[in-house]
Amino acid sequence: MKSIIITGCNGQLGRALNKQFASLPDYETVNTDVGELDITNIDNCLELARKIKPYAIINCAAHTGVDACETDRDNAYRINAIGPRNLSIAASQTGAKMIHISTDYVFDGFGDRPLMEFDRTNPQGMYGMTKLAGENFVKDFAKDYFILRTAWLYGEGKNFVKTMLRLSETNDTVRVVSDQFGTPTSADELAKAICYLLPTENYGIFHATCEGDCNWAEFAEEIFRLAGKNTKVEKITTAEFAAPAPRPAYSVLDNYMFRLTTDFTFADWHDAVEEYIKAL
Repeated sequence: MKSIIITGCNGQLGRALNKQFASLPDYETVNTDVGELDITNIDNCLELARKIKPYAIINCAAHTGVDACETDRDNAYRINAIGPRNLSIAASQTGAKMIHISTDYVFDGFGDRPLMEFDRTNPQGMYGMTKLAGENFVKDFAKDYFILRTAWLYGEGKNFVKTMLRLSETNDTVRVVSDQFGTPTSADELAKAICYLLPTENYGIFHATCEGDCNWAEFAEEIFRLAGKNTKVEKITTAEFAAPAPRPAYSVLDNYMFRLTTDFTFADWHDAVEEYIKAL
């Protein structure tokens, strides 16, 4: 039996991974969240890894509050950069594979074509900067690693789909940004991709989103259509939304390395969100 340490187990991806591993008899999960493991403490990480001797460590923990990261910089660096560093050191010392989840925010979002793994990173806000620092620490300290960059994630927990459905209960019209483009990604699809890569030695950086792209307003319209809601979407600009932290205007990720080096294919985002809403 191969032990897998999962950090951030109560998040959307952590829960999706546990569903996947439940059907894979060769693996057992060691679930941790902030109450069980402080990833910002190197001694805690080493102690757990030496005790478990895991086959792999999957880091789903992150400070994902994009706006909060602008002011809560020290914590953002601790969780998004130092945490992955500590887990990577622990993985190397115990011979474990390291799987780290990163984000489209490591790019500036100024382009107009899907971004490949080989494109230059240039984060514009603290969230992206700290996540890129985490990627670099994984590359520096982990021996065998997979870094998966994803975007617009939804699953079991707080997310855009559920927010839109909640707002539709009390609003005839919802204002949604229409000048930010990306790809809605199912946590279940991302978990499948992780489990696909896990037993391989196909290490490196992978973009990992569902296929296709849209803007947030189009995503909201599809959610309402699939859920049978009559709620209308009023399209607004990023400037009108006036969030504290910068958002990438175009951060569609091209799953180039999956396409080039594997036979794994992500679901189209329309199909994945339809399946998710049916399950709700």
